[in-house]
Amino acid sequence: MRIALAAVVALALMSETCFAQRSADPRVADLVQSGVLRIGLGLGSSTTATRNPASGELKGIALELGRALAARIGIKLVSIEYPRPGAVIDGLRTGAWDVSVLLIDPVRAEQMDFSNPHLETDLTYLAPAGSTIQTVADADQSGFRIAVARGDMSDLVLTRVLKRAELVRTDSIVAAIDLLRTGGANAIALNRPSLIAESARLAGSRVLGEGFGEIYSAMAVPKGHSGRLAYINEFIEDAKASGLVNHIIETLAMQGVRVAPPGSWSK
Repeated sequence: MRIALAAVVALALMSETCFAQRSADPRVADLVQSGVLRIGLGLGSSTTATRNPASGELKGIALELGRALAARIGIKLVSIEYPRPGAVIDGLRTGAWDVSVLLIDPVRAEQMDFSNPHLETDLTYLAPAGSTIQTVADADQSGFRIAVARGDMSDLVLTRVLKRAELVRTDSIVAAIDLLRTGGANAIALNRPSLIAESARLAGSRVLGEGFGEIYSAMAVPKGHSGRLAYINEFIEDAKASGLVNHIIETLAMQGVRVAPPGSWSK
């Protein structure tokens, strides 16, 4: 199994004009027939993909897993981009993508099916220079403004648990970060690896040591594709066991994340 997956990874790094032999597995026959795997990429988060504003280069664990999955099937990967992870759900209505990578949430699970998780981390806050908050509880106070990307995981969770603080929703993670930078918000809520990366670019800012929710990242497919989901589950378990997921984490220099344990998740 490890040798087979290593071959898949090597193929994923080749030119997109060179593919492995196309899979004969009936569970992905529709994808083989189309010749492409369309991955819905919600931009701005380290748990999915980010774009370098200077070069325009895309990078991220979702993109790398998508490449490896497409190579395993023997077809081309095509990215369908969205301005934030939560916006990927908009593509469900039009059938715009075949697979995506998102943080698992029960609300999202009502609209799509999630594979076994590949990544584990938590949600927390990034506080600007001079902020006095030390804990998650400190942020839930009247007059405190927390920036979130609309429909993002932090938005979904905090909508359920906040009692006094105000959520300021933006159309992208970049816009949420700008609010914090310009004083329009007292903190930004996001997954830990994204905030660690952003903190390095925002002088004096700090990521809280405490989190407000353990989260898992997984591949997702539209409802009604149980065969595709089963195929992807096998791929994810192979990717974890072989060290592929850990290799991607190390290559991307992601901090504050762990490879998810074997097996599925519970709603």
